[in-house]
Amino acid sequence: MDKKKKFLSGGNIKTYLLLHIILFCFSLSSVCSKMAAQQEFLSFKFFFFYGLVLLILFAYAIAWQQVLKRLPLVTAYANKAVTVIWGLVLGSVFFQEKITLQKVIGAFIIIFGVYLVVSEEGECEA
Repeated sequence: MDKKKKFLSGGNIKTYLLLHIILFCFSLSSVCSKMAAQQEFLSFKFFFFYGLVLLILFAYAIAWQQVLKRLPLVTAYANKAVTVIWGLVLGSVFFQEKITLQKVIGAFIIIFGVYLVVSEEGECEA
């Protein structure tokens, strides 16, 4: 069975969906971190947002291990580049940060670079 048919068979689609859900959650930890930084130091809100960061990262670490049971590390890690896009989107939504052409180009360069590294890795194995 070729790779595309194997991917579309269902099992891997669920794994990739889980991967991208946990990567989205991982991106939310950055939002909580920035929210904590905007609060008065040692205030209730500071501890609340910092606690959310720790909770999200704890859940992410466990879920990441589950994904790694089902996907090669190089594949899972390459998909982590999507957090750059989530960072742009979440920054815009929560902090009214502008999505500029330079940021989009930078995100594209990062994702393309990861793609090149992963595709090189695949060629070396053949």
